[in-house]
Amino acid sequence: MKNLIIVESPAKARTISNFLGRNYKVVASKGHIRDLPKTAFGITIENGTFTPKYVVSKESKDTVKELKKLAKEAETIYIATDEDREGEAIGYHIAKAIGKEPTELPRIVFHEITKSAIKGALDNPRIVDMHSVDAQQTRRLLDRIVGYKLSPLLASKIQRGLSAGRVQSSALKIIVDREREIRAFKPVTYFTIEALFNGNINSSIYSFDSKKLSKLSINSKEMADEIVNSSKADIFRVDSIETVKKTARAQPPFMTSTLQQAASTQLGFAPKRTMQIAQKLYEGVKTNNGVSGVITYMRTDSLNLAKEAVESAREFIGKNFGDKYLPSKPKVYTTKSKAAQEAHEAIRPTNIEFTPEIAAKYLESSELRLYTLIYNRFLACQMADAKYELQNVFFKGSRAVFKAQGKKMLFDGFYKVAGYSDKDTILPKLEEGQEAKLDKIDAQEHQTEPPARYSEASLIKELEKQGIGRPSTYAPTISTLQARTYIEIDKKRIHPTEIAFTVTELLEKHFDEIVDANFTSKMEATLDEIAEGKENWQEVLREFYEPFIEKIEKGKKEIKSLKVVIPTGEKCPDCEDGELVIRKGRYGEFISCSNFPKCKYSRNMKEDGTKDEPEITDEVCDKCGSPMVIKQSRRGKFLACSAYPKCKNAKPLTPPKEAEAPCPECGGKLLERSGRRGKFFGCENYPKCKFITNATPLKEKCPECGYMLAKKELKNKTVIQCLKKECGYKVEEEK
Repeated sequence: MKNLIIVESPAKARTISNFLGRNYKVVASKGHIRDLPKTAFGITIENGTFTPKYVVSKESKDTVKELKKLAKEAETIYIATDEDREGEAIGYHIAKAIGKEPTELPRIVFHEITKSAIKGALDNPRIVDMHSVDAQQTRRLLDRIVGYKLSPLLASKIQRGLSAGRVQSSALKIIVDREREIRAFKPVTYFTIEALFNGNINSSIYSFDSKKLSKLSINSKEMADEIVNSSKADIFRVDSIETVKKTARAQPPFMTSTLQQAASTQLGFAPKRTMQIAQKLYEGVKTNNGVSGVITYMRTDSLNLAKEAVESAREFIGKNFGDKYLPSKPKVYTTKSKAAQEAHEAIRPTNIEFTPEIAAKYLESSELRLYTLIYNRFLACQMADAKYELQNVFFKGSRAVFKAQGKKMLFDGFYKVAGYSDKDTILPKLEEGQEAKLDKIDAQEHQTEPPARYSEASLIKELEKQGIGRPSTYAPTISTLQARTYIEIDKKRIHPTEIAFTVTELLEKHFDEIVDANFTSKMEATLDEIAEGKENWQEVLREFYEPFIEKIEKGKKEIKSLKVVIPTGEKCPDCEDGELVIRKGRYGEFISCSNFPKCKYSRNMKEDGTKDEPEITDEVCDKCGSPMVIKQSRRGKFLACSAYPKCKNAKPLTPPKEAEAPCPECGGKLLERSGRRGKFFGCENYPKCKFITNATPLKEKCPECGYMLAKKELKNKTVIQCLKKECGYKVEEEK
């Protein structure tokens, strides 16, 4: 092996391998392989200097071992992680993990995973951009400082399980502020007046007694009745006819935020799902020309388009739609965001000839829908403007004037691809001065509506507008707020929970910069300056850390507890000193000792507030001989020793399902278990044997390496694959 290329994902590795010969081996790091430790702060702070302590995660140890082995055999090692700051940092950590200096290894970047893009990148390598690494490192350390120092304070003052974050808390305040507006909203009553002239011309009131009327002008029933009654007895004529020609321009190509918004409103996809599907389309799917990436990189805030892509789009438009749909010059789009990374491209198809009609034969349903959205938006953005005609007709009486509007499409332009849902409203031929018969008139009562709650799409739009976060953070931020039970999404609308108000109020009062959109936005701009080499990352951390820690220490002493604690009048059975109180936790109310944390007695409580006595079974504990009882947890009922906490023996209420095949590592039984991420099969000899899989093990062995095969049932297909990471054997069957 002469050349080793290290990418992030196995799918990307497989796609790139298809483009290169035997002289290249492409392997995946499977994302981040080094990070700050999960169970410790991981940052040493001495004399105002911040030194992160990075560790290789347990999940990545085998990967790192394999990468080191391959690196020793390789003549040249290429770092080929994603073309953004996070990708730059991952490349840096890969180099460090395999014992290489990042600036000694050639770094290749590409915006699309196609044969020409990969070969072009190999012909033009660079080195790891340490300024970008520093910017990403600063972001990571800032988030660790806020999360590790502020989250425990929230837990101690409000309730366990809470967290705070630089981006997450700013986003939460936006949601809470909107809910405050809704709760404080007082509706206003107003009236609209519609009239029908000549049997078929719908008109709306425009002015009365020479005063032009706005939406809320008619605010009483008396005024509405006066307009209606005076109009019924009046004679109207066509006062004037206005005809105006208008132009409609295509929307720019997608960037991350607008793709997530459009996919949410048009396809009903949550942002997280949109990015998962886009990732597949970027990394490689089946096409009529083999496996290839069919869209460019999907985490971008740029509207730039490659010259070659624009030229191919224009050629396609002229060939398939005619010259009238082709503007005289290519259209150029720029983003309004000052922080956009203009070196990147917008999201577009990599091959304009891979049309949605052809793609339908190769892509899954959800992939096809998102690809079609991206394809049509890109093609439309290079097509001619649409042209239409607006017509306004004014019917004038002695006191009132009514306005009728007509619209007619003259040339569909880019709508040919983008689609046009409005119907033409063509007014009958009228002449100024002719009498118009009033056939019908009525007044409708309305009330102003409160501001709408954010949807995921509109929240992302607001985050982008205020400069909070970056393309890679929008979807994870919403997911984190849901996971922490700060928000609930009902009928596609985001509702903050009561705990969200409590947390936001505390942060507003004591840590205003954490929820201040301007502060968060300025910090994003500062990170951009670090990436450009204009700011020192250590100084940025120092300026934030020192006043922040002062507030933390002050908060520990001065912030009063906001925990909900209700006395029960019952003595604690463990310490016999404290009183049992009802507390509110992340998963509902429970009973515990008032001397917590010195005394850790706690129990569940029934809805009526009485003690939740566990059900005693005939089974005996195999460790201490005490009776086993049935207890309830978040994941359902289970058997536990009645002598708890002296004996902590526990097991499933019903025997776990056993796989047909034995453990491929030690030969033990594979038992079905439940975890935070759902059900999986694990070895009975855990923790000695740590084999696990979230697929269903099969008796059949892999035909290529003889290891265990497993089956996954997905929505549209069944996947049978080898569980040995190095093998890669995989068979997909359509359902």
